[in-house]
Parts: sequence; structure tokens; C-alpha cells
Amino acid sequence: MTGVTVRPLALSGPLPVVDIDLAEPGAFRRPGGGARIRPTGRALGLVRLHGRPLGMAEASGGGPEELWEALAASARREFPPDERVPGSAPGLDPPDENPRRAPELGEAPAISVIVATRNRARMLRDCLDSLLAVEYPRFEVIVVDNAPADTSTEELVRREYGRSPPGHGPAVRYLREPVPGLARAHNRGLTAARGVISAFTDDDTLVDPLWLTALAAPFLADPGTGCVTGLIVPAELDTEAQVALERHGAFAKGYAPRTWSLRAPPADPLFPFTAGRFGSGANMAFRTDLLHDLGGFDPATGVGTPAHGGDDLLSFFRVLAHGRSLAYEPAAIVWHRHRRTPEALDAQAFGYGAGFGAYLAGALVHEPRMLPALLRRLPGGVRYVIARNRERAGPSAGPTRLARLELRGLLYGPYGYLLSRRIERRLRQRTGTGRRHGDPADPGPRRRGGAR
Repeated sequence: MTGVTVRPLALSGPLPVVDIDLAEPGAFRRPGGGARIRPTGRALGLVRLHGRPLGMAEASGGGPEELWEALAASARREFPPDERVPGSAPGLDPPDENPRRAPELGEAPAISVIVATRNRARMLRDCLDSLLAVEYPRFEVIVVDNAPADTSTEELVRREYGRSPPGHGPAVRYLREPVPGLARAHNRGLTAARGVISAFTDDDTLVDPLWLTALAAPFLADPGTGCVTGLIVPAELDTEAQVALERHGAFAKGYAPRTWSLRAPPADPLFPFTAGRFGSGANMAFRTDLLHDLGGFDPATGVGTPAHGGDDLLSFFRVLAHGRSLAYEPAAIVWHRHRRTPEALDAQAFGYGAGFGAYLAGALVHEPRMLPALLRRLPGGVRYVIARNRERAGPSAGPTRLARLELRGLLYGPYGYLLSRRIERRLRQRTGTGRRHGDPADPGPRRRGGAR
């Protein structure tokens, strides 16, 4: 399929975020499959039909009933029917007795969910509570504590999640990775993963109850699928900084399922280098054996390194470069809690750009045969970034502060990646460990054990 342009939301300001389904008239839920609520006034809603997301709509109403009707009316106006998703034309299908039921998966593959965290025990608790409410028969949860400043995360996991009460999901396993870096933390979790699929999310997210069911479906449908990503929507918009990120585009990837592969490339002239269109690291899953074959995530990338990011994008690119397909499934929903302060938002915008630049440098290190294709696409890539920043700023405005920071990060990214690789080499020499998981010449440790 061709790339789909997703326009950022034109939000009026901070407002509550809710979850509604057109097949459940009048019902509101909190983000992440939470309890029912009765909001009033103005809200931004993730609008679904029979569990499938259609889009985000903003509306105002007096009481809860008026607000629900306003959100539903906005959705019916703004979201066109999608013939690829049965029943996606709002209002055409009769109400479903159980609109959030899980689709049949047959023999559900075992999944290892890996959550990297650092010094955010309170936020991690909410993430873990949502994970343990997931409706999926075979999964484990692995928390990787990355270079923690104290023992609060370990104490939380062992005290509240170390044992699995009957009917409350799996026990949570705790691991520590002493060297900072998101890719390193993910690799540490990968060495302990027992599932045939490894799924990743962040500690600042809440997951939908059917998250794993939706992630597993594309793997079952096509043995050639090596990676699946999903929809990321805001869990809260309480501050101007959170609203600004959502207006900037945030994690928006659209509401239509898509698949990419080198065997059937889309019309997008920048494919496969625009890896940011494929998904984000807060909502991704891979075949575990494939990740091992790729050597895991490159430890010179990721938050916590001079590269600032790029670990997810590089892995998406390498999945495609190695002949596998990558699927985007919007029914696999993760709710993300954006940075709340302007300073944190600025750092995040710079990090997005730096991560993309680091990813491009890493792509050439890991897949040098792709250099001619990248050079052919480079002029178009520069035009794409400029056009995207203009679109985000609006037709009558110059580049926004976030767009400028992202572009500055993009220019810094390759240098950050090379600096991070130099640090990695020094670390290996100092510790005498030899090649580490994720080195281009390292095939990575093999998966221990089998599927549960």
C-alpha cells in the first residue's frame, strides 16, 4: 500500500481523553480499558465501532449523554467508511452484544512483554496494572530496570507483582540492566524472553485489554511477518505541552491496517527509509527468533545514549532489509502519557529528530548494501522533512519550535550515533566482554527455552 498521510489533531487546548464505542451508546471508559466514567463538558474521544478504532474526535456537550452524542456525531461526519474493516461505516451495523470481544486466534502464540523502565515506579505501576488486565491466554511480563538510581522499582515489582493471584494474569519478572540505554534494556529482556513473540511497550503507557490479541493476529495470518506495530493515542492531555506534542503529530500513524515489504514496495519514493511511518517503540512486537538473528537492538541507539533514539526505527528497517514484512495493526492500541512540561517536550522533540538521524547512520552500518538506495532518495528525504514541518506548522505559520528542534536533532543524529558507538567500544574494552548483544558482527544470544 502507499503511505498514508496522517494530519495532526487541531486541538482547542487541554481536555479530558475518553474511550467510546458507537456500538455502546452512552458508555464512556477511561483510557487503557479502565472503569466506566461519566464526563461532562468537552472531551477528546477515541471512537471505536465494535472494538475497532475509527479515529479521535473532539466535541462538547452538557451532560454525559449530550457529550457522547456529540462525539458520535463528530465521528460520523469525519471518519469515512473503510471497506477493509467490516462494519466500519458508523451507524450501519446493529449494536453488538459484546463489542470488545476478542477475535478467535486458534492456538495463541506465547508472547513475552518487555517493559524497560528507569526511576518511574509510580508510572510503571499503572502500566503493569493495565498489562495484567490484558485478555490473552499465554503471555509473560518482564520488567527491565535500566541503570536505576534506587531500589524503588525492584521493591515495587517484587512486593506487588512477584506472585500471580488466581485470575489476575501472570507474575512479573524483574531484571536489572546496569548500563543506561533503552536498546540495552530491551536486549536484556530479550535474553530472558520465553515467548515466540516479543512485544515491547514503555513504562509511561497503558495498554488496551485486547492489545496482545491484535498484535498476534498479523503474525498468525502471514508467516513472513517479522514485526507488527500498533496504534498509539494520548492517555491524557492535561497540559499545554501535552497538547502541543499531539498537535505536532505525536505518534499518529492512522487507523487503517497496512503492510510493507521489499517484495511489494509501495509508491512512496522514500521507502524503506521513512521507518518512522511504520510505528514506534512504545508499541511493537517481533518474532523472537528473528530478533536474535538480527543481533537484537543496536546498543548504540536508544534513549539514554548520545544517539537519543532510533533503536525502534533501525529494527523496523532491518526486518524489511532481511526480507520479512512489517504490519501495522491499529486495533493493537496503546495509550501514551506525553511529557507534561515544556522543557521535557523540547527534549523529546529534539530526541525524535536525533533518533531518526541515528537510525539512518545505523542503517548504513548494519546494511551497507542499502547505501546506493539511500543516496538516490536523500534529496527527496530533505524535501519530505521540510514539507512535513510546514504542514505541522499550518499554512500561514513558519516552522514551529518543535519542528526546528526536530530538524536540529536530525542533523545531530549521525554524530550522536557515531559517538555512542565509540562509547560502546570503550565499554567492551574496559569490561573485557568482547562483542556485546547488538553489535553488527554479533549474531546475538540464542533464545533460551521454548514457548510456554
